[in-house]
Amino acid sequence: MRTIDCGREEDIRISDAQLREVVEELRDGNLVVYPTETVYGIGANIYDENAVKKVYLAKNRPFDMPLSVAVSDLSMMEEIAQMDDDAYLLAEKFLPGPLTIIIKKRPDVPDIVTAMSQKVGIRIPDHPLALRLIREFGPIVATSANKHSRPDAVALQEAVDDLGDMVSTYLDCGTCALGAPSTIVWLMDGEVEIIRQGAISREEIEAVLNE
Repeated sequence: MRTIDCGREEDIRISDAQLREVVEELRDGNLVVYPTETVYGIGANIYDENAVKKVYLAKNRPFDMPLSVAVSDLSMMEEIAQMDDDAYLLAEKFLPGPLTIIIKKRPDVPDIVTAMSQKVGIRIPDHPLALRLIREFGPIVATSANKHSRPDAVALQEAVDDLGDMVSTYLDCGTCALGAPSTIVWLMDGEVEIIRQGAISREEIEAVLNE
């Protein structure tokens, strides 16, 4: 395992060569811990089922608990999920940002990612390094970099302490700006359910959908 000091969010210092090495780690099926505006996350290739399995094992996470996916823009989001009008409204208002939208997945998203469900949680993190990594590699797993039921990692050392050498590369960008997880919204048949209250309130979400 190795750690790369990437500076801080307002002054990212990772080189193109270092980023390419991280991308190769993902292509090889390894795990990478990366910063977001909420908490540190574990990244893996969502289309590599062995890599996704490593995420579950590293976190001691039950296999019946789905993982979310991080993308870099709306176009990549459309490749993963079957967007509806409400999803577009929320994405245009809050993403990039601390919102995860659960919506019907595309058929090629492996079932191991979604715990056999036909829906997927998806978001665009508001962090320059996370977005740069995803643009270079493609969609990656977006789940907090901690053992299951342990506190979220808002500083890199907390992730290292929990996950150790189960992760190939750790990207250190200092303390995460928000330090709290994203709000999770489930969109289903025109209905909206808040699965987890995070940085964005129910009132903010309802205001956008009721405009």
